[in-house]
Amino acid sequence: MVKSSTAEIPETRPIPRHIAIIMDGNGRWAQQRFLPRIGGHKRGVEAVRAVVRACGERGVEYLTLFAFSSENWRRPPDEVSFLMRLFMMALEQEVGKLHENGIRFRVIGDLSRFEPKLVSLIREAEGLTRDNDGLTLTVAANYGGRWDILQAANRMLKDRPELASGFGENDLAPYLALSYAPEPDLFIRTGGEQRISNFVLWQLAYTELYFTDTLWPDFDATALEHAIVSYQQRERRFGRTSEQLPQAVERATHRRVTG
Repeated sequence: MVKSSTAEIPETRPIPRHIAIIMDGNGRWAQQRFLPRIGGHKRGVEAVRAVVRACGERGVEYLTLFAFSSENWRRPPDEVSFLMRLFMMALEQEVGKLHENGIRFRVIGDLSRFEPKLVSLIREAEGLTRDNDGLTLTVAANYGGRWDILQAANRMLKDRPELASGFGENDLAPYLALSYAPEPDLFIRTGGEQRISNFVLWQLAYTELYFTDTLWPDFDATALEHAIVSYQQRERRFGRTSEQLPQAVERATHRRVTG
């Protein structure tokens, strides 16, 4: 069972175990260069490659990318259609490389609105990489945080109707889309906006938030390092005081012993 940050104090590490990213700014990147928006989405795929590689090199265990939200269907139909085609092309071209590098690939979200061919490619990619033990790369597609909580509650009550009179976190947790991953340590949003935008709402309860003006196509290993350095400067208290943190207790013990 994955630990809940509101029920237990999770282990903290200098390198985030799990990073979640909203990849924002593809369209604006293209517009700044007088390119069609789809040009920014194409360049964004290159940024994904760079960040996946950098996370693997830095020892990050889980990377979750928000690729397409349940609200993104409101975009112009031509852009939505292109994003679906781009997703299929990326699966066809990249999954073999992910597998070669020991990366486990997962997709979370409501796949019922996707074409059967796209769903088939997703399932094939997940099956091919299922037993890999390197970085777990999760793509959130047609995903929404509220949808996640609702679908988890509905599935739980279908499986365990006796919980209709009351249930707790541990009852619901196994049904959440990211039940296989620890809660994100670090959330990154590129593109200058400072919103969570309905992304993994349950899981971000105690996640460190990092916002950058860098547009996603320009986000690379150096930009990721800046985010990690910012994370390393945070004091993760999980409801405690600064004096209760392990490093503070360690310093106090050292002073008593050496004093």
